[in-house]
Amino acid sequence: MGRNLPLVATLAVFVVAYALCAAQFPTMLSLRVVLNLLTDNAYLGIAAVGMTFVILSGGIDLSVGSVIAFTGVFLAVTIRAGLDPLVAFALVLVITTAFGAVMGLMIHYLETPPFIVTLAGMFFARGVCFLLTTDSIPIAHPTWSAILGLKWVMPGGGRLTLIALIMLAATLAGIVLAHFTRFGTYVYGIGGNRTSAGLMGVPVVRTTVGIYALSSGLSGLAGIVFALYTSAGYSLAATGVELDTIAAVVIGGTLLTGGVGTVAGTFVGVLIQGLIQTYITFDGTLSSWWTKIVIGALLFAFILLQRGLVFLAARGRKARLVPA
Repeated sequence: MGRNLPLVATLAVFVVAYALCAAQFPTMLSLRVVLNLLTDNAYLGIAAVGMTFVILSGGIDLSVGSVIAFTGVFLAVTIRAGLDPLVAFALVLVITTAFGAVMGLMIHYLETPPFIVTLAGMFFARGVCFLLTTDSIPIAHPTWSAILGLKWVMPGGGRLTLIALIMLAATLAGIVLAHFTRFGTYVYGIGGNRTSAGLMGVPVVRTTVGIYALSSGLSGLAGIVFALYTSAGYSLAATGVELDTIAAVVIGGTLLTGGVGTVAGTFVGVLIQGLIQTYITFDGTLSSWWTKIVIGALLFAFILLQRGLVFLAARGRKARLVPA
């Protein structure tokens, strides 16, 4: 229960917050609002899955927002030049995944903190965006329009969009990868103690490269979803999204020190952020900056909760080492 307490707390916060919002605005209980919550936060949810693996390993990835912007700009430029969107999707996913793999290699072999390497990656990817174009480019293509038209009408008039389904699929795949595969076990092992994990036979190099390749690849997928959401590519898009993903992961119960956390918790953390924005939209009088204020307060609360759990775990280990 102790390890799952942050996840339980996150779920409790979401349920209570949703109940309070619904008490004031009963229409928030409609299926249309729930599905819009998934669609509006799809790109954030996908990027946050990758960030969960990075933080579980004890690292950080600051390049997420820049990779999302690069993906949108790349798609806009190449599709305008005549490339089919599906081919452009495949190309950009290969590029972003390779970009993450290179960062993983640098983190391991140069023994450089992930903060520094991914900070360099953030500037590099954002700079490449401006190299490609400084304009906001609308995306128009028959295949693009066909993809945007993939929606399923649900009871009550709500629409389940393709990008919402992609986010749900990415989250489900992340849960399976983290909790039911050897790769997930390695990630938790490295996050718990990197040196011990190496001594126990965990392939640290391969796993580290895989973690950052996964994070960057999912950021590329989030960039595709973001471009579909906005139908445009812009160099300044997704500025600060890396901080939103980190906030979602921490609110979802993942320890910043690594080794403890769940992808499911991150999903709920994303929904909490989306719920706050939805409430502000319904209210109509509050500034959107209230989202940042509430997220900041939640982060403070969850950091205190995490420190408390770490303290209790350390005291428990000490008590077991002392002979009776």
